[in-house]
Amino acid sequence: MHIVAVCNWQQEEAAVAATIAEILGILAFEARQKIAGGGPAVLASFADPKQAETLADRLSQASVPALVIDSAVVRQGKEAFPVRRFVLGAQALQLESFAAERCAIDYGNIELLLVATCSAGEKQTTATVTERKFSIGKTLLAGGVPMTKKVTREETVPSEERDETLWLYARGRATVVFNRATMSYDGLGDAMQVSGDLNFGYLKNALRRLVPQATYNDRLLKRAALVKVLGPALSPEADLDLAFEILARSLRENP
Repeated sequence: MHIVAVCNWQQEEAAVAATIAEILGILAFEARQKIAGGGPAVLASFADPKQAETLADRLSQASVPALVIDSAVVRQGKEAFPVRRFVLGAQALQLESFAAERCAIDYGNIELLLVATCSAGEKQTTATVTERKFSIGKTLLAGGVPMTKKVTREETVPSEERDETLWLYARGRATVVFNRATMSYDGLGDAMQVSGDLNFGYLKNALRRLVPQATYNDRLLKRAALVKVLGPALSPEADLDLAFEILARSLRENP
């Protein structure tokens, strides 16, 4: 699948929406809905790469910069480095993966720090449900007038647990992924705090301080913003990697 996303436009939103509407053959209102809140935003996807390139070229020529993302290339590219443990060294970030691989990344090579909300699996919760049901006994006692009775039951309800994830992009490196709930924070030493939330917040703030040249962006923390980036055809749960790729590409082209 070849995704076309627009980003970094300089014109007023209404003018951009009008251009997109004309090129896509849709209503201006519909186009404005796609780009509301700013870019990047996915407009369309194609199996044929030529169709995607043609659309991106037409948009770019009309002063609406567009990217083409090949989802297969994204998912077949360098594997991400999932962090199990980290140490904030004096000159470099020391990392260990869940496969016990180790590496060090110089702070000067780090370009992007992107944060998002992600799925952490599903949990089961028990809820008490009260409803009214038809009662034959009460109906007979009431001389045939339909009567109901209150019925209470326990119901198991599945719900999705949410987590926070930080993706770090550095020159010449696979994307480094920090998932809040799955990491060990003992590498923080005396700075280690009492909860994963506090430790993850400390990590984000420390990296922003140690890597002032890197672009930090937390747009994908809000599900509504994530849906805006991906559009209606892609899923925030299944296609989070594509959202990161789209956002990273747009920031690299216009930091």
